[in-house]
Amino acid sequence: MDRGSAAPLHGVRVVSLAVNVPGPVAAARLADLGADVVKVEPPAGDALQVAAAGWYRELTARHEVVTLDLRDAADRERLEERLATADVLLTAMRPAALDRLGLRASVGRHRLVHVEIVGYDGERAGEAGHDLTYQAAHGTLQPPAVPTVPVADLLGGERAALAAVAGLRLRDRSGDAVHQPVVLDHVARDAAAGVRHGLTGPGDVLGGASPGYGIYPTTDGYVAVGAVEPHFVARLGDAVGRTRAELAARFATADSKHWQELGNELDIPIVAVGSIVDDDTLQEMR
Repeated sequence: MDRGSAAPLHGVRVVSLAVNVPGPVAAARLADLGADVVKVEPPAGDALQVAAAGWYRELTARHEVVTLDLRDAADRERLEERLATADVLLTAMRPAALDRLGLRASVGRHRLVHVEIVGYDGERAGEAGHDLTYQAAHGTLQPPAVPTVPVADLLGGERAALAAVAGLRLRDRSGDAVHQPVVLDHVARDAAAGVRHGLTGPGDVLGGASPGYGIYPTTDGYVAVGAVEPHFVARLGDAVGRTRAELAARFATADSKHWQELGNELDIPIVAVGSIVDDDTLQEMR
């Protein structure tokens, strides 16, 4: 989104101290909405830049990135100067670290919307965690496979962006600083609702019980089939097969492109399963 002065968050100033995934995702979304984002990184930088340089560049493309050592008094004062003209402070650190840096006082002093991304809250607020452990706790893993999508981190980032927008609205009403916590453990629990309520877990209707909703081998890969609604199920049955055995046998007779084109022709959700690593990513890795 690039609407200039017509952008929803035009004129809003965001300072982000958040590294890794959820914070940068949130900051990128706020920039998409027109906010002016300053990303403050420690001298060691953001681990995401080392692990996935292309993604880091994508998320920070519209940010001003500055390096400050917040343990240094002069650099901490430079941050304070940034906060004095900001609207939103985005953090992703444990509460003890936030307190050591005196950031809660800064939030009140400058009437900021503080979006605080944490792993846990309450008695567990000081515990360490990552996307993998949040997902593990709420049943969205199928061991021993490691998930290819950091669900809690991504959903947490999107939720943090929404929390910032809501916080700005609340500040407009009250005139005071606003604290908006985003707890990744809660996010992971919400993301697991489909499993918890018997929809997407192994053997559930969207977890393997329905032949029309699944993944089938082809002559050169796999196709994903999403025939859930009765009209899709009927078309799939007429064109390819009705039982899992019928579908597996038929899909195995042609390549993925053929089946995707047939799906487009007959208006059935059939898509070739893409590679996890695309050509651009391969080039970056090289």
